[in-house]
Amino acid sequence: MQQNGINQTWLVNQSAWIADYCESRRSYIYGLLPQTAVNLPITQTISILKNRLGEDVFQNSIDPTIVYNHRPPNPQSAVRESAIANLVGINVRTIQSFWNVVKYTLTIPASQSAIHLLPIWEPGVVSSLYGMASWNINPEFFSQELYEAFPHLDTVERQLKACVNLLHAMGKTVGMDVIPHTDRYSEIVLANPHYFEWLQRNGLQIVDHSANLHEKVQAAILDFLDKHGANGLQYPNEPSEFFGENFGEAKRILVLFGTQRDYQGRGERRAALMDFLFRQGYEPAPATMAPPYRGLMVDIRPEACTVDEAGREWRDYTIMQPTPESRVFGPLTRYKFYECLDDNEYWELDFDSPKKEVWQYFTEKYAQVAREYGFDFMRGDMSHVQPRAEGTPAQPGEFYDPLGAVKLRIQQDNPRFYYFAESFLAPANVLAYGDEVDHLEAAGAETTLGDLQSMVVGSPDFLQNFRLYLDIKDTRRVTPCFTMMTGDKDDPRFDKFYLGGNEARFFIGLFLPDMPSYMGLGFECRDVHVAPAPNEHYTKLYVFKIGTGPKATHGPYLWGKNEALFGNLLKIRAFAEQFLPKIENSKVRWLLPPDATGHKKLIAWTLEEKPEFVFVANLDIDNAAKNIKIPNPSEGRAAWQLLFSTKGKTEGGLVFNGVNLHLEGLEAGECRIYQCP
Repeated sequence: MQQNGINQTWLVNQSAWIADYCESRRSYIYGLLPQTAVNLPITQTISILKNRLGEDVFQNSIDPTIVYNHRPPNPQSAVRESAIANLVGINVRTIQSFWNVVKYTLTIPASQSAIHLLPIWEPGVVSSLYGMASWNINPEFFSQELYEAFPHLDTVERQLKACVNLLHAMGKTVGMDVIPHTDRYSEIVLANPHYFEWLQRNGLQIVDHSANLHEKVQAAILDFLDKHGANGLQYPNEPSEFFGENFGEAKRILVLFGTQRDYQGRGERRAALMDFLFRQGYEPAPATMAPPYRGLMVDIRPEACTVDEAGREWRDYTIMQPTPESRVFGPLTRYKFYECLDDNEYWELDFDSPKKEVWQYFTEKYAQVAREYGFDFMRGDMSHVQPRAEGTPAQPGEFYDPLGAVKLRIQQDNPRFYYFAESFLAPANVLAYGDEVDHLEAAGAETTLGDLQSMVVGSPDFLQNFRLYLDIKDTRRVTPCFTMMTGDKDDPRFDKFYLGGNEARFFIGLFLPDMPSYMGLGFECRDVHVAPAPNEHYTKLYVFKIGTGPKATHGPYLWGKNEALFGNLLKIRAFAEQFLPKIENSKVRWLLPPDATGHKKLIAWTLEEKPEFVFVANLDIDNAAKNIKIPNPSEGRAAWQLLFSTKGKTEGGLVFNGVNLHLEGLEAGECRIYQCP
């Protein structure tokens, strides 16, 4: 396919390519641009799915008795579940609905077998997906066209269940985010103030941050109900009863906010209660990142003050004794997983006193979500958080890490459920106290994100970290990802990472069978931005909904038009479709590993079980490599055939010279696969 010709080629060949998918000759629809996929008419999409999956499987996936009761159509799904998977991350807001996730997945081949959905819950301040306002599924992800086609799919929850069922039927595992924090004034916080940490601010001073400040907040909430009514419902007047287990969270939410589908009414009540507490100085303590985590103070800088439309003066917070990576996330608050020492006078946690009721609430809520919607794995948000100053203890114990506890709880229902960690494998004591790998192992994470997406291909940082990740993979219990792009790195600040080398990223991500990979939606056709593009071209800026300022977006996400990149990745996918089944579950043996010094930019590998294959990549994206020598993976093999080149080469000598394999050269960023019959 030539640049600027993919759309025309699709128009000419779509019938044949759709037939290839429907008749199982391909695992995806070849040549289908993602922006074309999400705009397919629903009648055409349904026809494609019925032809591919079969009428019975399709109908079973959306059957009312299944989606109404949140019961998976086949608990023992035939989907192959493995932590060593190639994942695709999807910010649903960029494509508007869960139904469009199904459409987009028509473009994703079997070689990318796992779909990770960014947070799916109602958002709070600035509509951040990571600031959960409640446990309700985000209503903006509802598809009107799906409802009109199937009127029984009349809620966003039922549509999510049906779409997860369809993704399973399409051969994909599906993962959810597990988030150890919420929006600061979420329904979750206001219905359960005893599960969170509070402070009281007066102007520029925190006047109270005692361990049991939540008791005053509870009394204030009941005072609010006395003054503003309780939606006509009866409720106990004593805080211990109203916030106790016998009355329960579900009843509290009805009393405080009203019924689930009254979105406007619930929002207005939450805003009124927030205002009532804020005017008294009560604020949930904001979430933090990086050591020392604890010890908050008001940021007194003029620019750290925001006055909202109601005249409320909000203040940012800062860490008293920060380290370089310390951050305070003003819109978020973290669950209070541990009691405080000395009534929290010195902002210290008592790790020997876990708040067990909070752990149970947190783990059971996510277990319920996984069970109801059939999720296969979790991405643990902010998995790098390890707040013990001494690092990972010798005996981590049952209450070591809340994200690990969620995984263990869900595995009681689904033993194959796995934990994919959001951790950037920073040096010790940078984002976490102690070593991140020690922490991830103790928390039970099978795989972790890593940070290769934040490095230019072939740069010293890239090569050194790639080598580090391989060493971790081979020596530890957690496996880092080869990450191409994530939703939070598709941002104008990170354009420099994607100016070149994207085909090499994709190639390596697919052809290392013992290393997982991660690709964010939009990578496959992302434009080259030498200068920042308008915000609508970046998926990261759809994590929020901001109407003004530098992070504002106006209108829907705009897909890239990089047909050259899409066409090149399409060729890699097409070859992988036929080739990867031959090397499934193989272990990589490195011939030229990533250079730990960061100088040499050529890498090569073979497979322990299949040394007849050699993979080679030039990670110098600006210069060709010449006169290349590669250790021979198997003595006696001399005649090597070129199977594939990312540059479309059909010839290129790889010959055994009696000592090693000699290759004349590779173009900048070129990757190849050879076979010795």
